[in-house]
Amino acid sequence: MSDSPLFECLEGLRGTGKSTIAPMLATARRAILVPTVPLFYQPLRREVDRRGNTEARMCFYLSALFTVTDEIQRLLAEGTPVVVESYFARCLANHQALGSSLGVRLPPNLPRPVTYQLTCGKGERERRLVGRIKPVSRWDALAEEVADGVADAYAQFPTHHVDTTRLDPAEVLQRILAIDTQGAHHRANAELVGAHPHVLPPVPRRAEGACRS
Repeated sequence: MSDSPLFECLEGLRGTGKSTIAPMLATARRAILVPTVPLFYQPLRREVDRRGNTEARMCFYLSALFTVTDEIQRLLAEGTPVVVESYFARCLANHQALGSSLGVRLPPNLPRPVTYQLTCGKGERERRLVGRIKPVSRWDALAEEVADGVADAYAQFPTHHVDTTRLDPAEVLQRILAIDTQGAHHRANAELVGAHPHVLPPVPRRAEGACRS
């Protein structure tokens, strides 16, 4: 059995359950839930999101991810498990689907998380999104228009698929905890991995039961 601390990541489209499950997974693992956009990036993040330059936005979020990776590496070196709600995969998949032609080659020494790609039936995901109180940004709306392209772009990353359709958050968490992660951390430096373009305060929700992200 590996003594290395787990580094785990949740990926997927909006409405699949990421922001609901991430803190639950961190609690279950006794891990630190690390925001993948540092707080001091937030004022500039809002300015970048107001603009329409896809490459500039992608570079901004890549910068945030590389910055937070230092904190992730420090925690892992101390023996502390880490959970993130998306990592490099989301940033690359979203912006690729949004039309970015910027080629990015990630350094081979980045820590590679055990990644769970949450999926959900289209109808249920749409109902979850309608039930949200949080306003939809222009970039969120654009990402929904190319949702199939985002899903296709995710295919380049190694992930464990977890279908959250008709499951409550506790059931989704149990499916994740049942996945064998042994040995995954030792392959952390060998392959490209996942990502997160925006970390915001928790999203208020009206309905209980089915998980939302």
